[in-house]
Amino acid sequence: MLKLGKRLSLLLLLVVSSTAWSELVIRVTQGNDKPTIVAVSPIALNGIAVKQDIAAIVEADLERSGLFRATPRRDMLAFPSRSSEVYYRDWRMLGTEYLVVGSMRAIDGGRYELEFSLLNVTAQKREFKHSVRGRANEMRDLAHLVSDKVYQAITGIKGAFSTRIAYVTATRTNGKFTYRLNVADADGAREKLMLESPEPIMSPSWAPNGKDLAYVSFETGRPAVFRQNLVTGARQQLTNFKGLNGAPSWSPDGSKMALVLSKDGNPEIYQLDLRSNQFSRLTRHFAIDTEPTWMPDGKHILFTSDRGGTPQIYKLNVASKATERLTFRGNYNARASLAPDGRTLALVHRESGVFHIASFDLKTRRLIELTETRLDESPTVAPNGAMLMYATKQGDRGVLAAVSLDAGVRYVLPARVGDVREPAWSPFLR
Repeated sequence: MLKLGKRLSLLLLLVVSSTAWSELVIRVTQGNDKPTIVAVSPIALNGIAVKQDIAAIVEADLERSGLFRATPRRDMLAFPSRSSEVYYRDWRMLGTEYLVVGSMRAIDGGRYELEFSLLNVTAQKREFKHSVRGRANEMRDLAHLVSDKVYQAITGIKGAFSTRIAYVTATRTNGKFTYRLNVADADGAREKLMLESPEPIMSPSWAPNGKDLAYVSFETGRPAVFRQNLVTGARQQLTNFKGLNGAPSWSPDGSKMALVLSKDGNPEIYQLDLRSNQFSRLTRHFAIDTEPTWMPDGKHILFTSDRGGTPQIYKLNVASKATERLTFRGNYNARASLAPDGRTLALVHRESGVFHIASFDLKTRRLIELTETRLDESPTVAPNGAMLMYATKQGDRGVLAAVSLDAGVRYVLPARVGDVREPAWSPFLR
């Protein structure tokens, strides 16, 4: 049986095993059997100098979802920028079902407006016309907004291409490790270093406003929870207790934080009021209670405990402190991440000696394994509930991977060199 304390040691070992660091790349390994064929015509720039290929970014976003296949630009017979320029017959010949067209224009204050339309080729009609605005250095943001709008119009699900991910990497130089906490776009682009330390960094957690991260750093010589603003870089140490200080999780309204402390002798779930800086203890048990995550109602917390003999997921009523065991299948269920619907739970599951990512329906109690790789861990669900990201091994390297909650779509995000672990998907940012 793998105890939670041993699991922490294993996680640290996996983090420190990396040898290099670089930005993420993406490879879709499995898509929908019948993807929707969409064409994205090059955006008409009208003399504006733009470094990013907006249409190519939109294509990549949609293909990464696994639900779409882009019509190659080389096969396009024309590059229309408005619906009046479209000859639907030409696009039907290519098998295209939807077409995105758009153009850019300069507006006041050094800003630009991108006007775009989604056309239904089969029905020969325009689904919508929309515009987004930004500065020259925000062209990727505009592209992701286009992708979000197109994705939602076709699937009925809010797009999450404008979100971000946080993750941890480590670099080994002359036998010494340097740990980095990074934040990047959901597609791995525009990687930004938030913290660099010679000591391990773990458990990044996004605030509901998308502007702050909480995480665990060992820079003081023992684990401590920090809060950091992503815009200003300002940091605040939230805990300084002896023993374990870990697994921070923000409440849905951002006013509180659940975390694990062993200051009273045993790892327990505590609540920190971020306004008063007061701690209150939520669990009292001789077992190890860890990995809290809030439910959307702000009244319940899910956590991992081995109080039943093996690590399993429990539900805690914050007010009454009453607990309920949720998982029973398998001898290991841990690291829960709740989808926005408040019903679907992603977790690390072990039943036959191998750690996989699984989904667990809190209503029906049905558990489905989603992955087939080994040493899968740290699941984090996209804010639209369509995908979840997790850490796994590819050969001897740690990579991030993603899978849809129906296991029909998969992609991997390895670093160009070395390992990457501990993903955390941001909330919606707009």
